[in-house]
Amino acid sequence: MEKVSLAEAFASFEEQWSPRLAGELNGQAVKLAKAEGSFVWHHHEDADELFLVRSGRLRIEFRESSDIVLEEGELLVVPQGVEHRPVAEEETEMLLFEPADTRNTGNVESERTETDLERIE
Repeated sequence: MEKVSLAEAFASFEEQWSPRLAGELNGQAVKLAKAEGSFVWHHHEDADELFLVRSGRLRIEFRESSDIVLEEGELLVVPQGVEHRPVAEEETEMLLFEPADTRNTGNVESERTETDLERIE
């Protein structure tokens, strides 16, 4: 068992849209990511995805419904199969909770697809 300092963990990397693995529990991954700009439209066929904003502001766009804006300290669970695109107009730090084998770009293969996440030390 090791505790994770979110301040130290977020300070340890600069890359945008490149999640880091902070921990795992019951088959779920706790991922940390920094974001700025738009991500790719995608969905996760068999997994819900939780976004928790630590700092900044994140807008989750949906093709089938209105956008939802998350401020610091707010979270949203995007249900499996729902197409979405995260957008951060300023640098945003977020935590993601999802099954450990969930690919960050879901059903889409792109230059932003991460398959082997770096672990926060």
